[in-house]
Parts: sequence; C-alpha cells; structure tokens
Amino acid sequence: MGKTAELTVVQKTIIDTLHKEGKPQTFIAKEAGCSQSAASKHVNRKLSGRKRCGRKRCTTNQEKRSLERLVKQNRFKNLGELHKEWTEAGVKASRATTHRCVKEFGYSCHIPLVKPLLNHRRRQRRLTWAKEKNKRTVAQWSKVLFSDESKFCISFRNQGPRFWTRGGEAHSPSCFKSSFHKILEHFMLPSADQLFKDADFIFQQDLAPAHTAKSTKSWLNDHGVGVLDWPANSPDLVKRKMRNETKKCRSAKGHCQRNLDFHSSATD
Repeated sequence: MGKTAELTVVQKTIIDTLHKEGKPQTFIAKEAGCSQSAASKHVNRKLSGRKRCGRKRCTTNQEKRSLERLVKQNRFKNLGELHKEWTEAGVKASRATTHRCVKEFGYSCHIPLVKPLLNHRRRQRRLTWAKEKNKRTVAQWSKVLFSDESKFCISFRNQGPRFWTRGGEAHSPSCFKSSFHKILEHFMLPSADQLFKDADFIFQQDLAPAHTAKSTKSWLNDHGVGVLDWPANSPDLVKRKMRNETKKCRSAKGHCQRNLDFHSSATD
C-alpha cells in the first residue's frame, strides 16, 4: 500500500472543525482537499490518542542544527569529513543519515567551475596585444620568463574539490576557495639566475589575483623584475599544450612507477 500523504495544518483544522459539526467524511474530505482515507485516519488517530506511526528519528533537532553549522562553516568538506566530525561530537548516525540530513537542509554537492566569458572588448584587447607583440623578434622573446600554474596529480579519480550549496548560492563568498603559494622568491628567482645569469629578463604572469596583489607588485618592484603586459583571460596556447604534455608524461611515469613497485614487492 502507498504511504498516505501528510496533511497540512490547515487541512487538519478543517477536518477537526467539520467533524465536530457532525459532517460526513465524504464532505469533510472534499472540503479539506484530501482523500477520505486520510481524513478518516486523522480523526481516528486523534480520538484514540495514537501518535504518528513510523520509526523514531535517531537524531534530534539540536543535533541536526549542529550538522548544518558544520556545512556552513566549510562548504568544501566532503560527506565523509562531515560524518566524521558530526559523530565525533557524540551523534549516533550512519553515513546515509548524514547525507539525508544534509539534503533535508536543501544542500546539494557541486564541482566549482568558474569560466569567464570573453566579451567583445576583451577580444579586441587580445587582438591588439597580439598584433603589437607579433613584431617582436626571437631574441626579444628569449628574454621572457614565462610562468603558469597547474596541479599535477598521479592518484586516480581526482575530480577536484566539491562544495555544498543551496539554490541561488552559487556565487556566495563562502562557496569560493582561494589559494596562494609564495613561489617567486624560492623558485622564480633561482630559475631566472640559471637561465639568464646576470642579464635582464621580463617576467610573464597571467594576471592571476596572486600576481596582481599589491604585495606581489611591491616585491617585483623591490627586486627590479620587469613584467610583461598581458591581456585579461588570455592563457597562452603554447604553455597550455606544454602543460598538458607534461601532465601526460607525469601520469604515465606515475603508473609505471606503481607497476614497478608492485612487481618488485611481488618478486621479493
């Protein structure tokens, strides 16, 4: 048998009022906008003093509110982390219960993806920049130190971070995660010394927030590092191809290394 639909407070009030007036159940059900069976069950349950049937919830409202606070504090925690922290606080609940409660709060899991759309003005700036830089010689380009950021992961099924969000919260500040690694002093300068010796060079950066910050600009100024002007949202295709090829090589090397370690342990 199918589960009887839950009656609203208004429907229950109508049923109780009409029942006191001695109206028949068919009339009561029609006026309340529910089935006769639902109206009859409500009346009989109230007369007999029975409470709502079904298994009792294992979590209290207070415990649920504590879980909701955990989600709000850090949207990027996965289900396993939320379940662990929640149960460590003394809540006895399964992983499935944790997931059900999070969904009851209205949250769903998403992969953060921000891909800015280029408008006409940006395309024009990129075209103008390309025409100007097209006049540069190979010798001039050889003095440019190019940079790029990328994460190389050898592990399987790496899909990047996910976050919990409700409807309409896609652009909420709590759903954005920033990261910054201070690599200019420890990696960029040694690379420049190795490549250019004492000769002047120009540093290329892709206008990432970490590069355009006031502290970063001040650091580049203090160290006398010139910066190549770069149009917004303009990833270099050559760098992207080299990065993809590097990822393939690193991934293949990682698989080979794992296989080698496996065969070595097996033969031992």
